[in-house]
Amino acid sequence: MGMRETFTQTLINLAESDKRICILDADLMVGHGTKSFRDVFPERSFNVGVAEANMVGIASGLSSEGKIPVAETFGCFAARRAYDQFFISANYAKQNVKLVGSDPGVTAEYNGGTHMPFEDIALMRVIPDLVIISPCDPASLAPLLEQAVYRKGSVYIRIPRKADQSIYDDTTQLKIGKGTVLRKGTDLAIAATGFVMVPEALKAAALLEKEGIDAAVLDFHTIKPLDTELLLEYARNTGLLVTAENHQITGGFGSAVTEFLSETLATPVLRIGIQNRFGQVGTKEFLMKDYELTASQMAEKIKKFLKEKRG
Repeated sequence: MGMRETFTQTLINLAESDKRICILDADLMVGHGTKSFRDVFPERSFNVGVAEANMVGIASGLSSEGKIPVAETFGCFAARRAYDQFFISANYAKQNVKLVGSDPGVTAEYNGGTHMPFEDIALMRVIPDLVIISPCDPASLAPLLEQAVYRKGSVYIRIPRKADQSIYDDTTQLKIGKGTVLRKGTDLAIAATGFVMVPEALKAAALLEKEGIDAAVLDFHTIKPLDTELLLEYARNTGLLVTAENHQITGGFGSAVTEFLSETLATPVLRIGIQNRFGQVGTKEFLMKDYELTASQMAEKIKKFLKEKRG
């Protein structure tokens, strides 16, 4: 199954034995695939229309009555339009709202610059105690979503709608707050997050291997809380880190990594991501190349980084 199918089916499976679980949607049930949840549980499905801030307010109210609301919309609206409601009504009020922002960064494609959130991680990171999850494939989404549903407190989940790639298999054990080593390496470590950049990091590591560079690849499916133990391990072992994200490098995952290391273990870090730009219309392939997110572009930047730092 793809991401949206896995997202909906996981919630259906959980809702069959837990009457507290409900879905709120901002007129995207067809696009997000949650119509099948509504078909099974019509009394627990709420389409609020194009009113994302109101949706988060309703979700917070449902949470205050003991429900487990999962509210989903495009990431641009989840982060920018509904931010105040999510900050105050859900997080400040210590409610149990699971907010899903879809089509982050370049995965928005033809929806264009207005719908292309390159800043949602930055906004969500500053909300106290909020958990931020960015799975890289359907097999990782399922267990992380289940843990998010039953984790006390609010959670922000960042996923594309149309995605069916495989990084993990169904037997992989993932845990919120604990990163995964996808590839071991001794020269440097590429810490990546999300559907776009984790596979590109693996491809970049394969390209670097052909030139005698041994790069580890780490999947940080949880951006907050950050797996600082894993970061420190590879910072000590390799002395160089690269972060990769489908997001602005300012305030995002790379910022979280450098902020932590600056106070614990001074380590050179190359941040790969969006360089102070707005979104635009285009295919994912065009956008990745234009924003310099492809594996080949990543590999070239890493080689330059290595040369500058180690000669």
